[in-house]
Amino acid sequence: MEPPVFLAALLILIGIPALTVLKIVRLRAARLQSPSADVSERLEAVEHRVENLQQELAETQERLAFAERLLSKAREERQIGG
Repeated sequence: MEPPVFLAALLILIGIPALTVLKIVRLRAARLQSPSADVSERLEAVEHRVENLQQELAETQERLAFAERLLSKAREERQIGG
């Protein structure tokens, strides 16, 4: 095999996969870096807001259960008295 042909084949068979591996390694390394301070602050704010919404939902569910008990009690009293 001629040296230029051999080098071209070597470049194709080894160079392209090597470049692909390097790109994958760089992408993974970039993904593993810690998020910026701004992103961390925003994430904490979102988490705090979700906690607040969960608390509000729990309180709303308690109020709904109370209202349902009152309505049920009123219906029972009407049936008994009616």
